Amino acid sequence: MTFMNNIRSATKEALDRTAIIAKFLCCLHFTANYLCSPTHAYGPSMLPTLNIAGDVVLVEHISPRIGKIGHGDLVLVRSPLNPNRNLTKRVVAMEGDTVTFFDASHSDSSRTAVVPKGHVWIQGDNIYASRDSRHFGPVPYGLIKGKVFLRVWPPSSFGLLDN
Repeated sequence: MTFMNNIRSATKEALDRTAIIAKFLCCLHFTANYLCSPTHAYGPSMLPTLNIAGDVVLVEHISPRIGKIGHGDLVLVRSPLNPNRNLTKRVVAMEGDTVTFFDASHSDSSRTAVVPKGHVWIQGDNIYASRDSRHFGPVPYGLIKGKVFLRVWPPSSFGLLDN
């Protein structure tokens, strides 16, 4: 009889621990996908705001869901050219805005575009080394994954990223 009690006790303990782990993983999934998550932003396109070697930044995922993205915000966007890549860029124009930009494909010419409904115009802060809306056009609002708000690495640059 004690053998069966030991098995029941061990089974109950295993189930309890499994439930705790499952709850933790659910909480982690919810937090990372719907509240806030870290990401590594690197490359020359956001100089001088972000370092070329890379910064670890926090991205909050609530603002795009409730429509609180605006001019000047740093955003994490799923690349329209490669959906496996994320881009960190600045929102320059919202739907209905007119944008005039230098056209790299035609030397010494500028073009004008109107941002269509449901889209944003994004650009890197370093316009000479950035692939952005000037190359692939306005980005659908649905590709915005979140708003970048805090640099956490390197420690010497820790702090809020203002627009």
